Amino acid sequence: MAEVITVTSGKGGVGKSTTTANIATALAMLGKKTVAVDFDIGLRNLDMILGLENRIVYDVVDVMENRCNLAQAVIKDKRTANLHFLPASQTKDKTVLDKEKVEKLINDLKKEFDYILIDSPAGIESGFEHAIYLADRALIVTTPEISSVRDADRVIGIIDAKSKKAALGEEVQKHIIINRIKPELVEKGEMLSTEDVLHILALPLIGIVPDDEEIVKSTNLGEPIVLNEKSLVGEAFRRIARRINGEEVEFLDLKSKKGFFKKLKGLFT
Repeated sequence: MAEVITVTSGKGGVGKSTTTANIATALAMLGKKTVAVDFDIGLRNLDMILGLENRIVYDVVDVMENRCNLAQAVIKDKRTANLHFLPASQTKDKTVLDKEKVEKLINDLKKEFDYILIDSPAGIESGFEHAIYLADRALIVTTPEISSVRDADRVIGIIDAKSKKAALGEEVQKHIIINRIKPELVEKGEMLSTEDVLHILALPLIGIVPDDEEIVKSTNLGEPIVLNEKSLVGEAFRRIARRINGEEVEFLDLKSKKGFFKKLKGLFT
C-alpha cells in the first residue's frame, strides 16, 4: 500500500529539499517505486537537486488544473530506476492549491507508486498545510540549533491539528531528522546534542545526518549524495530510507567523530 511522506521543517535553510531528494533516491535504490513531489510553489529547487531541471515541461499545478495528465508531468529519472519527480510550479500564487485538488492528485499518485515524498514549503502558510494534509508520515527536519528546534516544535503541533488523519481522530506518524550535526561542537557544548533535541520535540529519531561540505557539491551538481557509495552523509540517508522501509538499522559508527554516533545506537528501534 502506498505511503505518503511529507518532509517538512519549521524554517527554511535546514536542508529539507536536499533531504527529500536523497531519501526519495535511496528508497528508489531499494527497489521501491518512488515519486518526489515539490509543493514549494514559486520557489522550486528540488528539480535542481535531483538534476532534472532541464526536463520539466509540465508541473504539479498543470496537473491539478487539467492542463495535462499525470503521466505527462511526472519525470522519470534516467540514473536511478524507480525514481520519479513531479515539479512545483514557478507561479508566485501559492493559493492555486486547494484540498480537493491536492487529494485527487495524491490519490492518483497512490495508484502508481509505493512511496510519495512531498517536499513542503518552509513556514506554516497554506502551502505547508496542503503538503501535510494527506500525510501518512511526517519527517521533521531540524538542525541542532534552538531556533530551528523551536520552529520544528510549532510545525509538529500544526500537523497534529490540520492533517486529514487528525480530523478523523487518527495520528500522523512523525519522526525527527537532525541535519548538519557537528559532533565536535556538541562535545564542546556549542551545539545542541541529539538528546537535547529529542527532549524538546518528544518524537522518535529516524536519522542524524552529519555536516559535510560534500553535500553542497552534490547539490550544485544535481547528483544526490546517496549515489556516492563512499559518502558518510549518503550512507546516513540510505539508512534513513531503510528504516522508512521497515528495516532495523544500526546507526553509523563514525570512529573519526570520537564515537559520538556509536553511543546513539541505543536510540533506534
